[in-house]
Amino acid sequence: MRKLTYYVGTTIDGFIAGPDGQFDFLPIEPDVQATMNAELPETVPTQFRPAVGLTDAPNLRFDTVLMGRGSYEPALREGISSPYAHLRQYVFSRTLNNSDPEVEIVSADPVSFVRQLRQQDGADIWLCGGGNLASQLRTEIDEMIIKRYPVVIGAGIPLFDGPFDPTRFAVTGTRVFDSGAAVTTYTRT
Repeated sequence: MRKLTYYVGTTIDGFIAGPDGQFDFLPIEPDVQATMNAELPETVPTQFRPAVGLTDAPNLRFDTVLMGRGSYEPALREGISSPYAHLRQYVFSRTLNNSDPEVEIVSADPVSFVRQLRQQDGADIWLCGGGNLASQLRTEIDEMIIKRYPVVIGAGIPLFDGPFDPTRFAVTGTRVFDSGAAVTTYTRT
């Protein structure tokens, strides 16, 4: 069965974006970027792949990306309707209209949809964000790869934005970079 991995950047205090969805305060650390681009090149948006030498890089792990409306809208504001054209793209929203044939807008229950998606043939599935969608899919997440940056913002969109529901994961790897950022991998217990 395909694995669902929540791969996302966060602040020390657990926010993936600011109160208004801004994320430009998260530093782009060259040491973290080089490592993660080599390991997960498919997580680099299509429009930025040429700039970081990944124009023809194959997808190594994921062939599908899941996004909440809030994770998708920054690209739309920039006129990019297909941010990950090299992946199958699903955006969960009850209010968005389909703006690109390469992106499927899903208004169905995320849990049921992901359970069906996991039964299909293919590579693993990347949950790109956001916090509300991650909270809805908490029971389906097999693994988390969390890039934790050395910054505190005090308020914003949390890593999981939903009801109290303790869910255990085990740390299966941690790397600390010279920039102060850390990447920790967690697996559901």
